[in-house]
Amino acid sequence: MRLGPFLGLAAVILFFTLLSDSPANYLSMRNFRIVSAQTVIVALGAIGMTMIIVSGGIDLSVGSVIALTGVVTATTLRAGWSPLPALVAGVVIGGLVGVVNGLVVTRLKVLPFIATLGMLGIARGVAKWLADQQTVNVPDTWVNELAVTFPDPAWLLVAPGVWVALLLAVVAALVLGNTVFGRRVFAIGSNEAAARACGVATDRLKVWIYGLAGLLFGLSGVMQMSRLRQGDPTVAIGSELDVIAAVVIGGGSLSGGEGSILGSMIGALIMAFLRNGSQQMGWPTFVQEIMIGVIIVLAVAADGLRRSRATQ
Repeated sequence: MRLGPFLGLAAVILFFTLLSDSPANYLSMRNFRIVSAQTVIVALGAIGMTMIIVSGGIDLSVGSVIALTGVVTATTLRAGWSPLPALVAGVVIGGLVGVVNGLVVTRLKVLPFIATLGMLGIARGVAKWLADQQTVNVPDTWVNELAVTFPDPAWLLVAPGVWVALLLAVVAALVLGNTVFGRRVFAIGSNEAAARACGVATDRLKVWIYGLAGLLFGLSGVMQMSRLRQGDPTVAIGSELDVIAAVVIGGGSLSGGEGSILGSMIGALIMAFLRNGSQQMGWPTFVQEIMIGVIIVLAVAADGLRRSRATQ
């Protein structure tokens, strides 16, 4: 199980290397920089989604939250805000959306699937309203350089956002693996009733989980805006599938109680190399979507098979 995501990544890279007309170009440092920059948005979302899925939940509003927070960041920059406050505003809005999701799930007792499906439409609608249904151009600031393919200075090797994602992944992995909070996240995903009987405030913990994940989705939205250099309310449609797929491919279980940050990061890389290889081969977008759908089904089926064998 631990080697699975790494083997999957190696298989994807080998597959496109063999199919490519120029294997050296596909395996070049230049292409790695391109892939790493493309991975940032999904990777940050996958960190947050890992916590949610491990706790037994799901969040389908990721793509809409990315669009909303990107528009908020772009709008505040255009209004004359300094880059850092504008960035913080986007991240905080993502966190607030996550808290609302958590409250709807815990207070109104709405299933996470339905609650976040509703938020998917609400966040997208608010993004279009704020942007007046058009893209929001932004002035040139350092925020625009967070997700660039070729960073300046060159010694950074990859985009600044990649280093930010790696740092947050390390922190999240340490929190999930070595703190009381992390153990409780796994506990409610494995058996919520037992966790509650042991004194865990499950409802409050869920609000925290969705709120923290929302902050990461908000940062992902900032990176999306940085990559496009504008706020676009129609962007990131379907991104939730990439994020969920990254977590599931990385060993996360949609039944809850299982998953790892490292596995999710490898899953995000698999998605990025898959899309990058498809683009280099000239395959249309619908082929990529079909492959991603098949991968999600196979990953979930493999998890179900493993669980059934474990119970025998």
